[in-house]
Amino acid sequence: MLAQLPPALQNLQLPLRLRLWDGHEFNLGPTPSVTIVVKDPQMVSQFTHPSLDALGAAFVEGKLELEGSISEVIRVCDELSSALLDENEGSHPERKLHDKETDAKAISYHYDLSNAFYQLWLDSDMAYSCAYFETGSETLEQAQQAKFRHLCRKLRLQPGEYLLDVGCGWGGLARFAAREFGARVFGITLSQAQLELARERVKAEGLDDQIELQLLDYRDLPQDGRFDKVVSVGMFEHVGHANLAQYCKALFGAVKEGGLVMNHGITAKHTDGRPVGRGAGDFIEKYVFPNGELPHLSMISAEISEAGLEIVDVESLRLHYARTLDHWSERLEDNLEAAAKLVPEQALRIWRLYLAGCAYAFARGWINLHQILAVKAHPDGSHELPWTRDDLYHP
Repeated sequence: MLAQLPPALQNLQLPLRLRLWDGHEFNLGPTPSVTIVVKDPQMVSQFTHPSLDALGAAFVEGKLELEGSISEVIRVCDELSSALLDENEGSHPERKLHDKETDAKAISYHYDLSNAFYQLWLDSDMAYSCAYFETGSETLEQAQQAKFRHLCRKLRLQPGEYLLDVGCGWGGLARFAAREFGARVFGITLSQAQLELARERVKAEGLDDQIELQLLDYRDLPQDGRFDKVVSVGMFEHVGHANLAQYCKALFGAVKEGGLVMNHGITAKHTDGRPVGRGAGDFIEKYVFPNGELPHLSMISAEISEAGLEIVDVESLRLHYARTLDHWSERLEDNLEAAAKLVPEQALRIWRLYLAGCAYAFARGWINLHQILAVKAHPDGSHELPWTRDDLYHP
């Protein structure tokens, strides 16, 4: 049976067992913690060039089965890929088309999967973005509330102020800002499923007079400076490199002079935005976030500045997102039986790999998460921000 396996695999020392379609097993190292069950004989030859997108696609399509904890599966498969492939992470990325119809379809594909499915592994407010761990020991629920509070404090949100929430999701931040800070909120999303549930929750909490939520593209936002503050969380990843300038100009036009804009989103490792991880980014593009593009911090910062906004604060929450994703992955793994009743088998396979894989990617520094606070200064260059950040941590 050794002869049936590629020679390149025989010299590896990995905690990995290959179980072939005929029942034969081959250990690639002592005490295997992960087993890959090869169901398709044609897959054996692909193990000589095991890119992460190829391995992930084979699992999604049922050509492979994986045994072991999903986090350990991700780690061992990355070690396998790293041992046999160069760290060449591709050429400059191809810029994608991002018109309204294409973006709406991409958002619907991802977010309209099933509200009940998301409820299985998100917190009770269904905050589908990086949480904020003030000590590192918080529960997911506590960390997501802390994230909402951290954003509102950075925006110096005051009672009665008009907040624009771009990509409002299921409305958790909008409700928090209205309930805890007394703001009026206008939230937009491109997901019909999100909008319906978000409106239900607004009504249930009696916040109808403070919150308005609409199905609206950011390109159609009013440009009359009506909003005191603007927040965009986990949304600009869908904008695309080609449209970043238009996106930033839309935020500039929406906020009043002296107002603040907070952009919270995932950023790329490389300055040109090319993906990392020996195919991990390609897997996400194909199966999870079609048409998604991650800009580097320098790229989005340049566009924010060119739009006329002044960046006043930048904070990386990379390790916070790694921990957030660990929570999400563990919660999904604990609810696999229930999840299987809510989404197709292939979708569940995608999400198991995606959540655990992204936790690993953030922990390894393949991608980052930045909160960028900017101000639309008055014509004379002045603004009303405090002299220090002390108010963020000692209100």
